[in-house]
Amino acid sequence: MKRIVCAVLLIAMLLCGCGARPKSSDQPSFSHWNSDAPALNALIEYVRAVTDKASPDYIPPADRIATFDMDGTLIGELFPTYLEDVMLMHRIFDDPTYTPDEDMLAFGLVIRDHAVDRTFPAGFEYEFSSHLAKAFAGMTLEEYDDYVTKFLATPVDGFEGMTYAKGYYLPMAEVIAYLLQNDFKCYIVSGSDRFTIRAFIKGVFDIPSENCIGSDAKLEAKDQGEAEDYDYQFTGKDTLIRTEQLLVKDVKTSKVQQIAREIGKQPVLSFGNSSGDVSMHNYALYHNRYKSAAFQLIADDDVRDYGHPEKGPELRRQWEDMGFHVISMRDDWKTIYGENVVRTGEIHWYEDYADDKISEKLSGMADFANAA
Repeated sequence: MKRIVCAVLLIAMLLCGCGARPKSSDQPSFSHWNSDAPALNALIEYVRAVTDKASPDYIPPADRIATFDMDGTLIGELFPTYLEDVMLMHRIFDDPTYTPDEDMLAFGLVIRDHAVDRTFPAGFEYEFSSHLAKAFAGMTLEEYDDYVTKFLATPVDGFEGMTYAKGYYLPMAEVIAYLLQNDFKCYIVSGSDRFTIRAFIKGVFDIPSENCIGSDAKLEAKDQGEAEDYDYQFTGKDTLIRTEQLLVKDVKTSKVQQIAREIGKQPVLSFGNSSGDVSMHNYALYHNRYKSAAFQLIADDDVRDYGHPEKGPELRRQWEDMGFHVISMRDDWKTIYGENVVRTGEIHWYEDYADDKISEKLSGMADFANAA
C-alpha cells in the first residue's frame, strides 16, 4: 500500500510539472532587455545549442568558459570616468590619511584634465596602474578591500539615486545569472586591479573571487624587507601587503596570457566593450574546437547614461566586421542601472577638483618645486 501511495504522489508531481525544474535555457529571464534585441537572441540561441546533448555544438559543462571585461561591460565607466580613476582622485586629493608626493599630485592633475573627455596622453593606462599601486602600497589585502568597499558607498557624480556600488549594468547581471544557470564558469578579466574587482563584485555577481583576473601589484610579506620572495620564509606572524611594483597591466594580449595562465582553457564566450578586449574576443573565436561567440557593448545611450550615440553606427560596423555580436545600451536595454536612477546631466568633476578646491594639496607641489 505504501508503494502505491508513493507512486501516485510521484505521478501527480510529474503531471503538475513539479517533478523537475525547467532548464533556464528553455525559460530565460531577461526582464531588463528588450525582447527583440539581436544580441540577446543570438546569446540565447547559442546557449541552447551548446547545452543540448543532442546538438552537434554541445559543449561539456567543464569547458563552458565565459570571460567578461568589467569597466564599460559590467559596470559604468562614464560616471564621469572609470571607477578606479575616481577612486585614485579621491585618494590623492580627498583622503586626509594619505600624503601624495609631487609625482602623485602631478598625475592627479593629468587624470583631472583628461579623464572626462578621454584625451589621455600616450602610455596613460600603464602609468595609471603604476600610480594606483603606489598610492595603496603598504596596505594589507584586508585594508585595501575595506578601503574600496567604503569608497563604493560614495554617491555617483552625474546621477541621482546611485552609489558606485550600485553602478553596474542590470542587463549584464542577468546575462551572468543566465550563464551560471546553464553551467558556464564566468570569469572577469579586466584592466582594473584584481582586488578592486573582488571588492566590487561582492553581493553583485555570483562569481567567486578566484575567478577575478586583473592588473596586479606585487605582494610581499609585511616584514620581508629586502629579502627576495624565493628566500624569505612566510610565518604565522606574517601578513601580505601591497607594494608599489606593478606586475601586470591586464589589457589586450595581456588578457589572453592571463586567461591561459589562470584559467588554463580557451573561453567559448567573451564579452567586452573596447579595443582593449579585442584580443580576448579573438582568443575565444579563433582555433577553438567548440562553437564560440563574442559580444561587444556600445555605450550609445545619452539619455540614461553619458554615452555617444553619434559613434554608434561606426562602432557597430567596426565590431560586426570583426565577427562580434553588438549590444546597444540604447536600443537593447529597458533599463541600465534601474528606474530609480536618474542621469542629471550635471557633472561636478572639474568643480570638485578645481585648483582652489585642492589648493592645500597643490601648495605641496609648489613647496617641492621651490625646494628643488
